[in-house]
Amino acid sequence: MAIKSANVMARVEPDIKTKAEAIMANLGVPASVVINALYHQIIYNNGLPFPLTLPTRVPSIEDMSEEDFDEMLKSALERAEKGEGKSLKDTFDAIRGNNK
Repeated sequence: MAIKSANVMARVEPDIKTKAEAIMANLGVPASVVINALYHQIIYNNGLPFPLTLPTRVPSIEDMSEEDFDEMLKSALERAEKGEGKSLKDTFDAIRGNNK
């Protein structure tokens, strides 16, 4: 086993550090093990082990033409009249992360 004698210092946002360390504590894994594993993966992949991309922007109502907006409302009304879709409670539970 290699001797671990090098230090890594990084500044992170306090709330991010607290949340991440709580998860690592629940897993029983110290931060040093996670950092060491990340460094091994960087070497193995010859780069970061995950893609760095910007999320695509979700279109908003302002991006829609009047015809597209009307079609969206018409389609939603037809689904609602058929009883399709989720209840308001289920929708808010999903938004709040209260899924069962």
